[in-house]
Amino acid sequence: MIDRRAFLKSMASLTTGVLLSSACAEGDEANVASDRLGTLLPTRRFGRTGEAVTMLAVGGWHIGGMSETEAQKTIETALEGGVRFFDSAESYQSGGSESRLGKLLVPKYRDDVFLMTKTTATTAEGAWKHLENSLSRLNTDQLDLWQVHSIQNPADVDKRVDNGILDVMLEAKETGKTRYIGFTGHASPAAHERMLEHTDIFDACQLAVNLVDVSYESFIERVVPTLVERNIGVIGMKSLANGGFFGGSQHGRHGENPKVVPDRISVSEAIRFVWSLPVSTLVTGPDNAKQMQEKIDIAKEFTGMGDTERQALIDKVEDMAGTTVEFYKA
Repeated sequence: MIDRRAFLKSMASLTTGVLLSSACAEGDEANVASDRLGTLLPTRRFGRTGEAVTMLAVGGWHIGGMSETEAQKTIETALEGGVRFFDSAESYQSGGSESRLGKLLVPKYRDDVFLMTKTTATTAEGAWKHLENSLSRLNTDQLDLWQVHSIQNPADVDKRVDNGILDVMLEAKETGKTRYIGFTGHASPAAHERMLEHTDIFDACQLAVNLVDVSYESFIERVVPTLVERNIGVIGMKSLANGGFFGGSQHGRHGENPKVVPDRISVSEAIRFVWSLPVSTLVTGPDNAKQMQEKIDIAKEFTGMGDTERQALIDKVEDMAGTTVEFYKA
């Protein structure tokens, strides 16, 4: 059995390896990054890429699901708040998320942001088609990061590899259509383990990390250590279990199941726990600009989490771990 307390303490100690800049509230203005738009949120090292990325990223599925007016307001709120990492995928709203970013974000801010999208394709031909369509919808000639999206299980990984997906990813990078490549998934740590057995070509990996993950089919325990060892940038997602912390059992929705938030812990505690791990950035899914600002404020006030506080939070929610809260896990 793994000594979870010791393991998480070791993971937390690795967080210092990704920290690059500090918030003004910490009293070290010399380390605060800025650009033409203003002061950035604290930045973190993005694995082997050498990039510095803001610790908070905007979830593209949510941008695609808003009204255009609210989406524009949310994008501007993110930029004004110092966020520079934007997520999307060709599967979100059947390309609608990408089209919205291509209209509202890219024309004015392409040179200021780190732009990521993803493909669910299981064949080489399908991946190339997705890439070309994604570039067109996003109104750009080059992505910063393109990812193999939503791997489900080891068999799914094997199928995609056998069908040439890795070759497509490499060629896309070599030809300059994307600067970096990665893979994502939230259903099964075993799928990530299989991908990492197949290859070490990837610069980034996106996975579900939250307080209940450590107690059931844990990405934190089974995948993050390998990513750190290989210097692969870690992109966190589902810090609130995709609505599961609010009783939800559907993608991005609240529901009537027992609630982690606010019954057991706060939103701030849940997010601080993730940032206390060696993640480069955390993709947040705001329903509106107000929620975007809430996450920005938490980022600006972030301080590390000690072992005692971390373990106390885990203990509060351990009995809720499993598919009821993380309903998206296999």
